[in-house]
Amino acid sequence: MVPAERLQQIAERFQYLEARMAEGGGKADFAALSREYSELKPVVEQIAAWRRITAGIAEAEAMLADPEMKALAEEELAVLRARLPEAEKALRLALLPKDAADQRSAILEIRPGTGGEEAALFAADLLRMYQRHAENRGWRFEVLSHNVTELGGIREAVAHVKGEGVFARLKFESGVHRVQRVPSTESGGRIHTSAATVAVLPEAEDVDVRIAPEDIRIDTMRASGAGGQHVNTTDSAVRITHIPTGIVVTSSEKSQHRNREIAMNVLKARLFDLERQRAADARSADRRSQVGSGDRSERIRTYNFPQGRVTDHRINLTLYRLDSVMEGDLDELIDALVADEQARRLAEMEEG
Repeated sequence: MVPAERLQQIAERFQYLEARMAEGGGKADFAALSREYSELKPVVEQIAAWRRITAGIAEAEAMLADPEMKALAEEELAVLRARLPEAEKALRLALLPKDAADQRSAILEIRPGTGGEEAALFAADLLRMYQRHAENRGWRFEVLSHNVTELGGIREAVAHVKGEGVFARLKFESGVHRVQRVPSTESGGRIHTSAATVAVLPEAEDVDVRIAPEDIRIDTMRASGAGGQHVNTTDSAVRITHIPTGIVVTSSEKSQHRNREIAMNVLKARLFDLERQRAADARSADRRSQVGSGDRSERIRTYNFPQGRVTDHRINLTLYRLDSVMEGDLDELIDALVADEQARRLAEMEEG
């Protein structure tokens, strides 16, 4: 179990933060104190719950010496000892190091992979799935860039998913999503396998990424679309190239000013994610085996329409309710991925 000294240090730090916040102070100081206070509060609550149980066990054990109280004490001990393992697990989970990006909003990028037009149609289905999921959880979902094909598929889509703890849950969606179904473009009724790539990036703040003006090249160009009303006759599309890394970001909405804003925000998110990936690689040589690694080349999930099933390959979980998943009901999948990651991190902490 966690040393009592560490638990006491956490409790004392929490009390100190409470006192400092009560005093007031500068806006910046208060924001930093409030953020740390919010992070420590659930930890302190778990410490208090664990302490109540251990104190109750000690009191009940002391009562065993009293013949008149022995039966009651044994009954109380049985209840408390049964609750103790779960309290200890909850406390260990609360003490796990937090990813500072978990509470942030996220940038969601979806692109078709192998499979031609069917892959583009599946990418559009995934975009709709995540939009429904965001609505279910009360998040704000804004499509920043949306390049549509003739048949309604997407060549690329970028969305901003805004809300508390968005990245903590959507980060598990990064990777290759595979679909097996009869395409609407297939006249012979044959099942095709196609794929789309999803990237989930934590939203970057200005303090996270500083981009020097000389490190970027901004080009304007005529936006292209599927034809008809999508044809753009002005040079409003924006392409930003980050010269040191070679990262290229484009946005082709109607407003050039808006396109610059979108492209810069996406570029910041990609650069921030790149730094996070480098840091993770330095910390862990076997990062590719980790559930939440965000490896874009990893095939993470298969959506089989003929059999109505979806399988997450990282945890070998198969659900036979594909329709509801495509309507945004992803909680069972994501909850299982979160639990798997927590179990792995607990095991690592105990080994350490």
